[in-house]
Formats: sequence, structure tokens, C-alpha cells
Amino acid sequence: MKIIDIANPERVNRDPENEIILLESGNFVEQGVIIKKITLRMFIENTDSKLGNYALITSLVETDKGEVEMIYDEGYRGEKPLERAANFLMHNLGLSSIILRSVIALQAKE
Repeated sequence: MKIIDIANPERVNRDPENEIILLESGNFVEQGVIIKKITLRMFIENTDSKLGNYALITSLVETDKGEVEMIYDEGYRGEKPLERAANFLMHNLGLSSIILRSVIALQAKE
């Protein structure tokens, strides 16, 4: 089962321009759900000559119960938006919020 928690799922119905794996150990358990892998994915949706790229950044959480993809951030974010988002998540307890949101989404579909 894959849950795409995005108003318009077509926005992520293609390969991302870039992605960063944040967690891949497969041995983290939250509320009985095994978290296998967490990936940030970046989709470039538009390019403006002054503002640069409009990036949609999603989190993709793979578990033993299914996958959940949801928006993490979007907008004109300057240079290296994916790397900055990943750095912020890894240093500010952001992974726990992504994991909890994903587990709640999976439980709601059961």
C-alpha cells in the first residue's frame, strides 16, 4: 500500500530530480510499525529567471505496513534546497515528526 498525502498526487508521479536518504537501517520501530527507510525527494516544478527553481520537497517513509509520501516543503528556496532541508531535519528532531505523521496516516487507512 502506498499513501500519497498530497492534494494533487500527479505532482509526484515521476522520478524526482534529486533525493537524499535520511535513514535506511530498517530497525526503528514506532507504535508497532517498522520504519525501513526515510527519503527526501525533490521535484522541480518551475523555474523563474529571478527567483530560481520552484521545488516541491516530499518525504517518503517506507515501512513494513506500506509507504507514505507527503509534502515536507515547497517554494522558491534558493540554492541546494534539498540539502538544506535534510540538514535541518537531521539536526532538529525533524525525523520524529515525519515518522509520527506517517504512522498516523497508515493507522488511519487500516
